[in-house]
Amino acid sequence: MTFLESIYLWNILKGMVITFSHLFKKRPTINYPEKKRSFSQVFRGLHVLNRDEEGRERCTACGLCAVACPAEAITMEAAERLPGEENLYREEKYAAKYEINMLRCIFCGLCEEACPKDAIYLSQTFAPANYGRKGFIYRKEELLIPNPVTEPEAYQKALGDKAGKN
Repeated sequence: MTFLESIYLWNILKGMVITFSHLFKKRPTINYPEKKRSFSQVFRGLHVLNRDEEGRERCTACGLCAVACPAEAITMEAAERLPGEENLYREEKYAAKYEINMLRCIFCGLCEEACPKDAIYLSQTFAPANYGRKGFIYRKEELLIPNPVTEPEAYQKALGDKAGKN
C-alpha cells in the first residue's frame, strides 16, 4: 500500500468529484402542489363506479368483481329495485352496499376486467393519504361518478381519459 492509498486521498478526491458532478444534474424532486406528475396511460388509480348516459347506476351486484379480487377487498350486498326507482338503477337488481377496502386493494385491475356491465373502472387518480383506517374503506357514495344529467361538467372531469373510450 502506497502512502497516497494509506491516507485515502485518492478515494476522497473521487468522492468529491462525484458530489460536485451532482450539482449540475437535473433534480428528480417535483414540487407537488405546484406541479403534478404525469402518469402512464396504463396507471391504475382509484376505483370509480360508473353510470350510464341517463345517470342510472350500471352495477347490477352480480358479484363478479368481488370474486375476481385476489385481495378480497370488495364487499357488496344486493337489493331489488322498487317500483318508481327505474331512473336510479339500470337493472332490477342493484348494489345496496358496495365497499372497497383500499388497504387491501393491490390495484391489479381484475375487478375492471371481470365486470360485464363496465360498472367499475380504475381511474387516473391516485389514492389520497389518510390518518385512520376507516378513511380507506370507500363506500358506494364515494365511488360513484357524478350524475351526467345533473352534473355534466363534473361527470366529464371524473371520466378523464375514459371519455374517448365510451
